[in-house]
Amino acid sequence: MEACDEDPAYVVRFKTKFKEDLASRQEQLNNAWLQIATVLDPRFKDLKCLPKTDREEVWITLEGMLQQESPKKKSSQTHDDGPPRKKISLLQMGSDSESEDEEVQPAIHRYRAEPITKLEDCPLRWWASHSGAHEKLASLAHKYLATPATTVPCERLFSVAGHIVNKKRSALLSENVNKLVCLSNWLKDDKAQ
Repeated sequence: MEACDEDPAYVVRFKTKFKEDLASRQEQLNNAWLQIATVLDPRFKDLKCLPKTDREEVWITLEGMLQQESPKKKSSQTHDDGPPRKKISLLQMGSDSESEDEEVQPAIHRYRAEPITKLEDCPLRWWASHSGAHEKLASLAHKYLATPATTVPCERLFSVAGHIVNKKRSALLSENVNKLVCLSNWLKDDKAQ
């Protein structure tokens, strides 16, 4: 995308604008979020997309997130089960954070020990089938992996709806628009087969 002397002026302007736009998008990119989503995807948890020096840092971040999630769950459980129980001895007061560390680290080690899945496998199905063994990680995985990677399906839906609802069809009921959008989608699926 580097401009060269043979390029016409409009191509040089395009390349310059394109590079500026790409740079601004790179600045806005939430790399930490993407790294956590990648480590929670059982197909890519080896993090080969990152330099070796950054891989362990992602696992440490995940461990910290698990530790933050644990107190939230415990506090919500105490409200459901009744008033919190008082500690018997003062020595036990500091043991909560230690026990959380003891729970979090083995959970991460168990997950890291799991084999990497095939690229064709669905990570959400994998987490659904392994949620018993990795309960705390499964809730984080659903939070990070359930977000669609693009807005293309949503934009296509609005585009189809825009073609259906035009000036001549502006009086269509919303339920009829929904039916027509579904029919349009089914017809496209049928043609693809």
